[in-house]
Amino acid sequence: MARLDAFIALLFKEAATALVLESGSVALLEGGPQPKAIMKRPLTTSHIIAAVSELLPPYEALTFNGTDPRELSYESSSGRVSVRFAPIAGGVRATLRPDAQKRELLDAPKVQAAFHAVAVPRPSAVKPVAATVEKKRGIDVPAAPEDPAAAMKMLLDLVVEKGASDLHLTSNFTPCLRVDGDIAPLEGFGVPTHERLQQMLWSITPELNREQWVAIKDSDFAHWTESARFRVNLFTDKSGIAATLRQIPNTILSAEQMGLSKQILDLAFLPKGLVLVTGPTGSGKSTTLAAIIDYINRNRDDHIITIEDPIEFVHPHKRCLVHQREVLTHTSSFKHALRAALREDPDIVLVGEMRDLETIGIALETAETGHLVFGTLHTNTAPSTVDRIIDQFPADRQSQVRTMLSESLKAVITQVLCKKIGGGRVPAHEILVGTSAVANLIREGKTFQLASAMQTGRNVGMQTMNDALLDLVKRKLVLPKEALSKSVAKVELQKQLEAIQVVVEEAAEEGTFGI
Repeated sequence: MARLDAFIALLFKEAATALVLESGSVALLEGGPQPKAIMKRPLTTSHIIAAVSELLPPYEALTFNGTDPRELSYESSSGRVSVRFAPIAGGVRATLRPDAQKRELLDAPKVQAAFHAVAVPRPSAVKPVAATVEKKRGIDVPAAPEDPAAAMKMLLDLVVEKGASDLHLTSNFTPCLRVDGDIAPLEGFGVPTHERLQQMLWSITPELNREQWVAIKDSDFAHWTESARFRVNLFTDKSGIAATLRQIPNTILSAEQMGLSKQILDLAFLPKGLVLVTGPTGSGKSTTLAAIIDYINRNRDDHIITIEDPIEFVHPHKRCLVHQREVLTHTSSFKHALRAALREDPDIVLVGEMRDLETIGIALETAETGHLVFGTLHTNTAPSTVDRIIDQFPADRQSQVRTMLSESLKAVITQVLCKKIGGGRVPAHEILVGTSAVANLIREGKTFQLASAMQTGRNVGMQTMNDALLDLVKRKLVLPKEALSKSVAKVELQKQLEAIQVVVEEAAEEGTFGI
């Protein structure tokens, strides 16, 4: 069932002439005196492209990236629609119109169930977008000290004190913390100008990184305080200098403290192969990888090399010998450090980020030659991770890469962080294990079947993201609406929630467009 089916059902039920999806706007039904909004939050370009791709034949969906116009017909459970998709200035637009000949409509209860399953508000509850905007929840703090260095120290101390994951600094705007996934401004601190914020940031920025920021307007480095470490990214936006500082605890959370499953911990004892930890930015990939490396450090007698930008968690020598290398400080790049690692007698290699084709290629070769390689990618599902790696390579090399990946890939762990009931956050993991069946699908280019392979591979430790999210709901660790917001297959999760008698309206409350 495509994610747009519930909206198409409403298109027919309301006897509208068109359903319009446009970047930066809410979904609209046309045909009455005025367009009718059927959701609360504006759509992004990626939302629309992802939704339209599900209406295409599989062979077209694989290559659809939203750069070219498309016209097609789609047969939903409510009737056939014609779809016109086109790029526009600042985004894309998709218009869906009922075909002249359509099938009988779904009965009203089914339409409403599908409608709520993708978290669309009932028409009677629709409010103008502006009416749903609420003032951000702030944190009251004292005014900043006059001394720039003291003001910077105050902010870093607040990150630790408030348990924030990130500190966001913007010229001419109030500093903000990210606490339990939400952005909260520091009310009372003051609004630093570009010059003032630069002075504050220069108090913690090494000279090399100052020069790099002046030259290219971006720079990354690590900063230590007595109570925490920070991964710092300096950048520039329309207001001037800006920065994001990610808190990295001085103490590594152990695998036991994180509650990592046996299936994940078993990967620590693999003799060789490639293990990928993926997920969006801020999903805790680094924390999970640090816990796995620490677990190896406590349970194996081997040589570990990490290649990071910058070094985040510091691993002391325990049972393992650990060498940690920082890009631009101890090596010129990921690819150079990874190639050099082959001559440094490692057993385990951690690649902080597999950014480019050459780094990915060397990581595959390293895994093939008898080493255990851990790496990260910014992908949202295990199957899309496999596609991302293969698509990095030219067409004439992809067959060879599929074979290499099928032989070396041992697991993909995709992680998201969910708001925990009572405060804090808890990870949910999708796990793809490199079984012989999975290897065959990768080798034969049938990655679209990997999701089914995960569902049938539960006996060997595989699980889909929906499985993980449903388990968190059952254990009363997260609310149903939070689980739905993190799912990439919302309709299927909605059905699973209904099966355990979770009320649909409660699960969908305050939801967004289900794509």
